[in-house]
Amino acid sequence: MPAIAKDPSPRRAPAFPAPRQLSYLDLLTRQVQSAPGEMAALATDYPAGTVSSLHRHDRGQLLYAMSGVVTVITDLGSWVVAPGQALWIAPGVLHQTRGFESVAIRSLYIDPAHADGLPAACQTIQVSPLLQALILEAVKLPPQDAGSERAGHIRALILDEMRHVCAAPLYVPMPRDARLARICQALLRDPANAGSLDAWAAYGGLSRRNLTRLFRAQTGASFNAWRQKVLLMEALARLSRGEQITAVALDLGCGSPGAFTAMFRRALGVSPREYFRWTEAPQRAD
Repeated sequence: MPAIAKDPSPRRAPAFPAPRQLSYLDLLTRQVQSAPGEMAALATDYPAGTVSSLHRHDRGQLLYAMSGVVTVITDLGSWVVAPGQALWIAPGVLHQTRGFESVAIRSLYIDPAHADGLPAACQTIQVSPLLQALILEAVKLPPQDAGSERAGHIRALILDEMRHVCAAPLYVPMPRDARLARICQALLRDPANAGSLDAWAAYGGLSRRNLTRLFRAQTGASFNAWRQKVLLMEALARLSRGEQITAVALDLGCGSPGAFTAMFRRALGVSPREYFRWTEAPQRAD
C-alpha cells in the first residue's frame, strides 16, 4: 500500500480543506459580486496558508494571480493558478481557494448576461500583457466612475481579450467514483508518492484492471498521465516560490533535472526557465 501518513477514511475525509482566517474577505467578496453593473473588480492579498470557505458565485469570476500560487478546488477538478495566469470560474460552480504562500489576487466578477463567448466551465488561461493591464485598471477604478465612458471601454476590452486568450494546460479532473476520489485526494496531498499502480488499486479497494478502466472513463486520462499533471502542478507551485530546479526534480522523483525539464517541456511546450520568463515571474535558476 502507498505510504500515506494520517490518511482518514473517505467517509470521514472532507472533500475540501477547512477554511482559515477568511471570514472578512468572504463577506467582502459577496458584497462585490452583488454590486450593480455587468462587472465588478476586487483586489485581495492573502497571507500564507489561507483557505477560503466553500462558496459559489452567481457571477463568473476571473481570478488573476498577480503574485504567489493559488490552488482552486471544485467537485469536478483542481486547478493551479501561477503568476501570470488566471482561472475563469464559471457561474454557480462550488469552489474553494487555497494559498500555500502569501498571494496577491485580482478578481473580476462578470454578470452571466454579459459573458457570451466565455467558457461554460472552469478554465485556466494565460494572461496577456494587455489583459493584465486591463485587470489592474479595472481594480483601480473608483466606484463613482463605474458608469463612466472610460470604465465601459475597459470592461468591453476585458471581455474581448478574454475571448481570445490561450488556455493553460494544467487542469486535473476529479473522478466521481468515491474509491478513485480517495486515491486522487491522497495524491494531491502527496504528489511525490511513488506507489505502484497495484498499490494504489489496493488502497482504493479496486483491482488494477478496474482502476485503469474506471479512471480513464471518468477523467479522460490514464492514471499515470493524471499523476504526471499532479507532479507538474506541485513543481510549478514550488518553482514559483523560488525553489531550485534540481531540488524540485529530485524531491518529485524525476531522477535528474534534465528528465524533469523534458517532462515540463512536453506538458507546457517550454522549459521551466522559459515559462517563468514568459510570465514575468522572477527567474528561477540553479
